[in-house]
Amino acid sequence: MRDSWRLAVGTFTAVPVRAPRTVDRRTLGRAMLLAPLTTVPVVLIWVILALLTTRGLLPYAVAAVLALVVPALLSRALHLDGLADLADGLTSGHDRGHSLEVMRRGDTGPAGATALVLVLGLDAACLAALLTDAAGTVLAVTAFFASRVAPAICARDGIPAARGEGLGQSVAGTVARRALVGLVALVSLVAVAAATLSARAAGWPWWTPSLGGEAVVLAAASAAVATRRHAVSRLGGITGDVIGAAIEVALATALVVASAVHATL
Repeated sequence: MRDSWRLAVGTFTAVPVRAPRTVDRRTLGRAMLLAPLTTVPVVLIWVILALLTTRGLLPYAVAAVLALVVPALLSRALHLDGLADLADGLTSGHDRGHSLEVMRRGDTGPAGATALVLVLGLDAACLAALLTDAAGTVLAVTAFFASRVAPAICARDGIPAARGEGLGQSVAGTVARRALVGLVALVSLVAVAAATLSARAAGWPWWTPSLGGEAVVLAAASAAVATRRHAVSRLGGITGDVIGAAIEVALATALVVASAVHATL
């Protein structure tokens, strides 16, 4: 587990860690399952930003943008790069080889730039509405936490790699279906517990934000599955870019659902 934890932190964050001693398929699969735990530093900063906004010390829009700067820095913007590369690859034509080559280049084209602007703009708008009170902050944090089930969803057994090298080839098929179901269930339980506590603090009926937290988790998981399926149908498998894109699509979808839930409270 220590090697898996080091691999998860080293893969999904810029936090310096020692290199794992052993890297095999079991270690890689566990690292994908541990991805949600790597969100702790960002979660803490989002809570601080929410405290500043609720006390009138920081405008909501500024807090929302800062909330997106933090994960971009801590992840070296790799997930955003994956989103841009996948958008460019999927819009470059229907030839699998050409799409993979476009993704491999790493330069951002019009489709990639458009995807980044739209997704980041949507994230910022949602966070500006959520980081205004305790319930909204819990829903925002839940969305971020739940978006990190995407790596395990992409690495589920039976899902091939699109090419013979890279992160996709290393982790493809390393997560058992039973482990994936357990991860989604655990994330859902954490979301419901956090939402229930925030509801009690605000004096709301406990079931309203609790059901909302569950909806946020299911939205993130569904968006990650949809992204993976579309990528596999077009590319023949997953790549590191697909995993990064799935994370960002899951986050944006979860934040939209969180905003809709928050608007009803």
